Amino acid sequence: MAERVMFVQLKTGHDTDKGPAWISRVRFNRSWKTAYWHGKTLRRWPGMFDANFYDVETDEEYWLSGPHRDRADTRYSTIRPEIDDDAREAYAAFLHGAPLPGRERG
Repeated sequence: MAERVMFVQLKTGHDTDKGPAWISRVRFNRSWKTAYWHGKTLRRWPGMFDANFYDVETDEEYWLSGPHRDRADTRYSTIRPEIDDDAREAYAAFLHGAPLPGRERG
């Protein structure tokens, strides 16, 4: 199962780009259509307006993407993500120019 350090933001119940956000390790299935994060199973669904994954149990919508080095991960706000302890070292190295784990070749 592939694992990546990702930017994750909750969209449901929050104004555009104002939901809580995290830099976290996220596991993906072989097809990259299902993500496993913080005990949740998230499924990719291309028809959503401002999200690209939803929680299969709660229907909450999330945005998952690779983090940006300039920390401008949201489009319309300055929300700063909480950085999970198990992603902190890899994320700090990424901010200083290193590739993210699993993305060494692009």
